[in-house]
Amino acid sequence: MRLPGRLAAAIAVLEDIDRRHRPVADALKSWGLDNRFAGSGDRAAIGNLVYDALRRRASHAHAMGEDTPRALVLSVAVRDWGETPEELNDLFSQDTHAPSILSVDEVHRLTNPDPLAGAPEHVKADLPEWAVPSLTRSLGADWVEEGQAMAARPPLDLRVNTLRADRERVLKGLARFGAEPTDISPVGIRISAGNRDSRTPNVQVEESFLKGQFEVQDQGSQLVALMAGAKPGEQVLDLCAGAGGKTLAMAAAMENKGQLFAHDSDRHRLAPIYDRLKRNTARNVQVRPPGEGALDDLAGWMDRVVIDAPCTGSGTWRRRPDAKWKLTPEQVAARVAEQSAILGDGARYVKPNGTLLYITCSILDEENDAQAAVFLAANPAFQVVPAGPPLDAITPGASGKVHFTPTGGVQLTPHRTGTDGFFAICMRRIS
Repeated sequence: MRLPGRLAAAIAVLEDIDRRHRPVADALKSWGLDNRFAGSGDRAAIGNLVYDALRRRASHAHAMGEDTPRALVLSVAVRDWGETPEELNDLFSQDTHAPSILSVDEVHRLTNPDPLAGAPEHVKADLPEWAVPSLTRSLGADWVEEGQAMAARPPLDLRVNTLRADRERVLKGLARFGAEPTDISPVGIRISAGNRDSRTPNVQVEESFLKGQFEVQDQGSQLVALMAGAKPGEQVLDLCAGAGGKTLAMAAAMENKGQLFAHDSDRHRLAPIYDRLKRNTARNVQVRPPGEGALDDLAGWMDRVVIDAPCTGSGTWRRRPDAKWKLTPEQVAARVAEQSAILGDGARYVKPNGTLLYITCSILDEENDAQAAVFLAANPAFQVVPAGPPLDAITPGASGKVHFTPTGGVQLTPHRTGTDGFFAICMRRIS
């Protein structure tokens, strides 16, 4: 497929998403099944166009004067991919699979040197307008720049499994992908996102992955897992383990010594953890599936309890941009109530002088600092553990790169730390 056909396909996929309100991945898969002539490079390019359009939907729509799939894709082609209206019209005139020739108004808008002049701040930030008050509280005066960073393509981050390999060894095996060490996580590796029709390498078919030498994990997720401070010989509970990403990271930090309990209230979320534990040779993990009294024997005995709470996922909008435009205040309120209940439950497992680490992959204040403040006010037996020293112990100078919240938590963001958006706060139970 040539560029005009790819643009037309991206427009069709966006129309399908808008019409059927389906997830991006489902719409792209459906298009691929219906158009088997498209090669893997074509499918990757079409996916890039669709995701690029959704990441900056508000600003592209403003620049084009309308929020339609055609307008979004044309704006991406010119402003993000570097084409010109003249080049597009020339290509369109020679391809029967191309979109229709650009109109005079479209050419005018696509050549506007300052298309966002006079645009509202939330449009420049490519963020939902209703969320601005919350984002201002959590991100501060730089919230527009934070939003713009959240609208960029994310890199592919990997965490080296130190039970099986070291970083230099894994880097050597992935050198052909341009892999480099992450700047904060001492066990992280980054492969840049690329531009235009760049394809993200499928690292999960690599021998080193199959041998358990690394896992796909954003650097931000790696950092908050390290902030748990899990040490060899300790008793640790991962209360919302899900597929086990942070469980595996803590198992490696504990050097397979001590006991790490992995639990989740949803069996389906927990299911992938078993194969991942085997591949990573994590032998100090005991999986506790949901069930009546599944964790009762752990109450008051845990050195560390980690709560990677269910949340809106607003910190991952770079990877799931469609979710950015679907989220509602009502959904946020529901998540906040759920998080509050989980925090209350998790507290009972912490032994005196033990710690409780609360984590979200969110950038919304209600789920993060405000949630922690409510918990601390209701639970005077817990005090905030300063986050600076643990961060600098992970990597010297790391504390200078993060944003510290009023309550004493840490906010990671694409703009500040080059990571997905994560919040973490560590609290110690007073003996």
